[in-house]
Amino acid sequence: MGAEKDIIVAVELGSTAIRAIAGKREPDGTMRILAIAQEETTDSIRKGLVDNIDKTTQAISHVVKKINEELGIYVTRVFVGLSGQSLRTMENKVPYQFAEKTIITNDVIDQLKEINNDVVYPQAKIHDVIPQEYRIGNRNVQDPVGMQCEHIEARFINVVARTGVSDNIERCIKNAGLEMADLFISPICLADCLLSANEKRSGCALVDMGADTTTISVYYSNILRHLVVIPLGGNNVTTDITTKSIEQGEAEQLKLKYGTAWHESEEEPSKNKIQISFDRTITEDELSNIIEARYEEIIVNIWAHIEPYKDKLLSGILLTGGASKAKNLTTAIKECTHFDKQIRLTKGLPVDITLAPNVHITEDSNLYTLMALLLKGDQNCTGETPSAPQDFFTEDVKEETVEEKVVTPNEPVVEEGKDTTPTEQPAETETPKKEGGAKNKIRRFFKAINNMLSEPEEDEEEKNDEK
Repeated sequence: MGAEKDIIVAVELGSTAIRAIAGKREPDGTMRILAIAQEETTDSIRKGLVDNIDKTTQAISHVVKKINEELGIYVTRVFVGLSGQSLRTMENKVPYQFAEKTIITNDVIDQLKEINNDVVYPQAKIHDVIPQEYRIGNRNVQDPVGMQCEHIEARFINVVARTGVSDNIERCIKNAGLEMADLFISPICLADCLLSANEKRSGCALVDMGADTTTISVYYSNILRHLVVIPLGGNNVTTDITTKSIEQGEAEQLKLKYGTAWHESEEEPSKNKIQISFDRTITEDELSNIIEARYEEIIVNIWAHIEPYKDKLLSGILLTGGASKAKNLTTAIKECTHFDKQIRLTKGLPVDITLAPNVHITEDSNLYTLMALLLKGDQNCTGETPSAPQDFFTEDVKEETVEEKVVTPNEPVVEEGKDTTPTEQPAETETPKKEGGAKNKIRRFFKAINNMLSEPEEDEEEKNDEK
């Protein structure tokens, strides 16, 4: 594929893999994916946060290099997503009292926002601010501009993360020789990608179940109302299976092959045996109990954040992420929560995504967050390939060598017909040392420059006399 211009590149820092994606926006506004690269890693990102800066930097370099080689481009900047265990929303109310009845203007709204932005959270940094409503008297309104009042109370949702989270991401990007075009809030980008305007307006909870964490985002009236990341995910299920003296890799395979989040209770437990390593077995019922118990715990924690808004979620719950692919997960959620609205899984490509002929995405790829970051990108991420440094010493100069004659010590050279009487030997002269080729080049180069600078210019009078 030949090099293209105006290519957007995004990077996702996942707990199991670091991924990069490149795309080009079409005239109709859709995004055409040109290439995807992945570097599997289990010890770079922990709970969605950078745990090892050097390994994360190396993985970012590798995936971007793959994009460069596949598309014949040179990526200079990337868009990156911010997620992880410390990401959450914090409510804040800003009251304001006027001296008399005043008409609310945009300047008043901006002043309220500035007061909110000055809020300091211990060991946390504000990354985004989402206005909720403005309370005037006994009314909640979303746009108070033009209304008259003596007192107004602004309500905001501040999206915060632990101090230093974004700094570590930016450091990894910089160490990889790249520039960070922008840092997006991954769950917000994902909601914009997967939830329709109607779903956000009527109320919907988006649950992204990953390997180490699960992110819950709640929307209604077209506004983000709640966002939290809990430190539970698919890896917790795998870890529970390893308590039966089963290695991590084998436990993951057992989870994927036999695991189910819910199964109908039987009068007698299943005695079917599953063969595992070292000629051992585990019963199907025992394995199911381990997996179901952990999924039940995850569901209970998810529901604790959704339940306060359950009456407002007319569009139900949308599940996504690798851990959401467990068998009978929707049934398990209904049985554990008794939620009577729709619960469904994400399927297929987002409506604004198309694929280049050479790009293939399977249903198990779980690239929704990566595609969401790409859709949010709004600037070209490529530049000119840097040229190789010029070699000023290109003159091919042969090394100067001094021919040496080897003489055995204390043995005079005897020539036929000559007197062999010992005579006084001349003092030994030091053999000149060889000079390397590079040193000769440098010496000749500067000698030539010195000769040019030291050459006297002809006096004007001498020039006239010669004429």
